Amino acid sequence: MFRTLREDIRTVFAKDPAARSTLEVLTCYPGLHALWLHRAAHFLWRHKLRLLARILSHISRFLTGIEIHPGAKIGRRFFIDHGAGVVIGETSEIGDDVLFYQGVVLGGTTLEKKKRHATIGDNVEMGTGAVALGAITIGDGARIGSGSVVIKSVPPGATVVGIPGRVVADRHKPIVDLEHGNLPDPVAEAIRLVLKEQEKLEKRLKILETSSNITTAPDELSEEKKKIKREFNSGEGI
Repeated sequence: MFRTLREDIRTVFAKDPAARSTLEVLTCYPGLHALWLHRAAHFLWRHKLRLLARILSHISRFLTGIEIHPGAKIGRRFFIDHGAGVVIGETSEIGDDVLFYQGVVLGGTTLEKKKRHATIGDNVEMGTGAVALGAITIGDGARIGSGSVVIKSVPPGATVVGIPGRVVADRHKPIVDLEHGNLPDPVAEAIRLVLKEQEKLEKRLKILETSSNITTAPDELSEEKKKIKREFNSGEGI
């Protein structure tokens, strides 16, 4: 047991550069407290002491702001960073070396008493506010961008962003850091493509009109289009 506790503390130091001392980790990390209380609640759950398990889980939620159902299965070296609002449902299964940020939710989509929450592979990272709904599988080494809503299974090594979540990269290797600011935006890329194609069409139309001596009215939207292009090129408003 003490070996596992030491491993949990080392995991905090490995995944949070803000951790300065063992005493600080022991007293100021609700993600660690929630994990330890969950292990006790899960032990009670497995031994059919379901009411006691739920009561302990409820106390943990009150103390940490993190809700983990005692039936959830969690692997080794799991870490919740800034864990307020994290919710992990009853039939969730989480592998080893998984990292969750604030507001991650593993939710169910059915009222039937069966597997209804996500299975998370090893080395998965889920960014702030990421949501996984239903009995889907998120493969080893995948990363889920902040605010994404995942409703379909994710292959190993993939990067998912958006609502609903879309695979935008497939690295097939373990993830070390989830760089939230560098994740691609497929919606913005689609709009950029449309704007670029429209510009090409306008140039072709202008050539045809000039060769046919057709006089056209001024483009009243030219300034607005330039403004939109500047915003997308600079990353503003995205």
